[in-house]
Amino acid sequence: MTDLVDGVRVPSAEDEARFWALVESAWERLGDEPAAVRRALLTREPGANVEGVYTIDEWLDPFLDNLSQLAAGLSSQELTDLDRVVERKLHDIDRADVHEVTDGSDDGFLYCRGHVVALGREFYEAVTADPTVAVPDGECGGVCYLFAHLHNERFGGWPVTGSGISRESFSNPAGWTN
Repeated sequence: MTDLVDGVRVPSAEDEARFWALVESAWERLGDEPAAVRRALLTREPGANVEGVYTIDEWLDPFLDNLSQLAAGLSSQELTDLDRVVERKLHDIDRADVHEVTDGSDDGFLYCRGHVVALGREFYEAVTADPTVAVPDGECGGVCYLFAHLHNERFGGWPVTGSGISRESFSNPAGWTN
């Protein structure tokens, strides 16, 4: 269940924990090779273009398939709660310093931020603290609206998150003040 802060719905700690657990479960189903690639991305020198940095891309579609399967039986409320988490995570890294590293147009920058979220909590937190950890031009647009699409397919409409924010690029005023 979400928390209400000043009339705005924000993800609860439980919602966030569930989201990150689903992400990790989706990755774990793929085995050791993508785990090693994710670890290499996380532990490389920030900003370093290590050989094979984009090999994670071949694992993104299977990861998204696994994540969809893991969420397939969830209720409308559960999908809405997970979508709210994704929305918040994408909004929070909608920042000029992250854009400087990842690049991208409106949609492209959204997909770059999706890449950060898709790689898991550790990677997300590392990029939040130091944007140079992000993969330049890395994209995973499929995660950005995954739970919203699942909600629409199962329940015939987009989830109403009640968050008062947008995951779309350049919509976080606090991230673009300079």
